[in-house]
Amino acid sequence: MQDEQSTKEKVTEVIEQDIWGLIKDIWNAGFSYSIGGEDIKITVGLVVLIILAFLVTSVVLRIVRSFITSKLMEEDKMKFISVFKFIKYFVYVVVILITLSSTGVDVTILLTASAALFVGLGLALQELFQDVIGGIFIILDKSLLVGDVIEMDGRVARVFEIKLRTTRALTRDDKVMIIPNHKFISDTVFNYTQNHKTTRELVRVGVAYGSDVEKVREVLLECAREQKGILKKPEPFVLFEDFGDSALLFGLHFYVSDSFVDPKVKSELRFKINNMFRLNGITIPFPQRDVHMFYPRNNAEPDDLTDTEDV
Repeated sequence: MQDEQSTKEKVTEVIEQDIWGLIKDIWNAGFSYSIGGEDIKITVGLVVLIILAFLVTSVVLRIVRSFITSKLMEEDKMKFISVFKFIKYFVYVVVILITLSSTGVDVTILLTASAALFVGLGLALQELFQDVIGGIFIILDKSLLVGDVIEMDGRVARVFEIKLRTTRALTRDDKVMIIPNHKFISDTVFNYTQNHKTTRELVRVGVAYGSDVEKVREVLLECAREQKGILKKPEPFVLFEDFGDSALLFGLHFYVSDSFVDPKVKSELRFKINNMFRLNGITIPFPQRDVHMFYPRNNAEPDDLTDTEDV
């Protein structure tokens, strides 16, 4: 019995001193450096704790995001996710600082020593911060939503993704525009679908002087009613815009439900108008000028001057 007890004590001693002691040595292994006269020690245990805190925080944040997004509408999900990304980075920084502080590291020393670095980063990343703030404003005030058709710098595009720093939109040429979010605050942006999806479009056409303007209006309205993609309500209408230099100018106004593809609708409508004008004897004139040449009576003709000189 005594031999068994002594054996157990030896095994316990080996575990405590050798195995557990080795683990403690590894846990406390690391290096230290001085900041502002204070020594800060970075150990394996501290790194492991930071990694564990980071992983636990990631899992908790993912659960919170899934729970909240499950109760939101599809349009609001993307906006919330964009804001949540900014909140997630802030939470990570706070958790890491708390973890360092709980292990005995003086966080104020780190913050004080990094003040100059933060100022330099702030100046270097000024536009980045402007983009982030712009992204937050876009999401909060709902001035821009996924699916909106916008016009910026002469390009029309449909927004398909709003991130915290940039917004991505697809142009009519199937090219992706990456727009910094601060542009939506500092520049003028036309949002075709801010109020509703329906937009009013216009096709202009000129007819020759002397044409029956009532017949022109009837033909234009008929073309608009028969054109696929043009809404029946509100009804299209025609405006007699002006007496041009070479033509009577008319504007055919109509409504579409998707302004992103309106160039295709306008092209097909122009084909139809041209064909209907031909069938109804309506002429589309081209620019022309009448030049009248005359000589004042007190000036002799060139031939007369030559004859006089011969005499």
